[in-house]
Amino acid sequence: MTSIILIVDDDPAGRQTLESILDEQGYHLEMAENGLQALEKARELLPDVILLDVMMPGMDGFEVCKKIRSDPKLAEIPIIMLTALDDRKSLLDGLEAGADDYITKPYDRYELRARLIGITRLNRYRKLLDDRSDIEQAHLQLLSAYDATIEGWSRAMDLRDKETEGHTQRVTVLSDKLARLAGIHDDELIFIRRGALLHDIGKLGVPDSILLKPEPLSTEEWAIMCKHPQYAYEMIYPIEYLRPALDIPYCHHEKWNGTGYPRGLKGKEIPLSARIFAIIDVWDALTSDRPYRPAWDKQKTMKHINDESGKHFDPYVVELFNKLIG
Repeated sequence: MTSIILIVDDDPAGRQTLESILDEQGYHLEMAENGLQALEKARELLPDVILLDVMMPGMDGFEVCKKIRSDPKLAEIPIIMLTALDDRKSLLDGLEAGADDYITKPYDRYELRARLIGITRLNRYRKLLDDRSDIEQAHLQLLSAYDATIEGWSRAMDLRDKETEGHTQRVTVLSDKLARLAGIHDDELIFIRRGALLHDIGKLGVPDSILLKPEPLSTEEWAIMCKHPQYAYEMIYPIEYLRPALDIPYCHHEKWNGTGYPRGLKGKEIPLSARIFAIIDVWDALTSDRPYRPAWDKQKTMKHINDESGKHFDPYVVELFNKLIG
């Protein structure tokens, strides 16, 4: 992209001199004849660099520079001051006004070109960093929106099935703790959290007459209920962003001994996140009140989980769960 240079000088000869020095250097040159015009063009063009003469009638270069620096839209534009005033005070006044560089007349054309190349390069890098920061911020906002949507879906599931209300939030928190004990790092924990929030999303495909039935399910009804992990796969897999979180919704009903569903996976064929979640899911279900039974106490629930080690649950994960619950 061609850099825009705004040349500000009330003297036509001064503008022509700069134009001749910078001609054929690959810049797009714009001219301003006074301070007010400089501010107007700066706001209109947002140039990459401003070459600003100091000695101008009305509003001098120092004042123009200060006004540019006080305008949030213009404040980051690099300014090189150009002047015949070759003294220390003028240099300090220019830097105090906000100039990035200071060149005295008459110009050495090669020095001016070199300094301009340097300052445009730095400005380009700054813009790239700003753009990257904007992209990263937008990405974070998008991830936040996605996570809010996922939490909304999980709350919808809890509201649909009143007897498990609060279950999703509880198992999500506990799964995170057990996963950390298993050595799973932060980058992967986010997928476990999302998977836990979505673990029963497939039940949206199960009719209320089956999902909310207070009596035991018939063989046919149970066959439909057992399809909910497959429904979860079909819902989540097309969403690329959520695929890394799919293991828990798809596999948390698999069992260590291969008798689970929907695919009958066995042992370490089952993803670790699903093996972790399986224990958490059973723990929360058994320690919560249900219409058909009161909640089990901690001792009874832990005995059941340990009895299922090597059958329903991964023995290694059972050991970790014993440490977690204490």
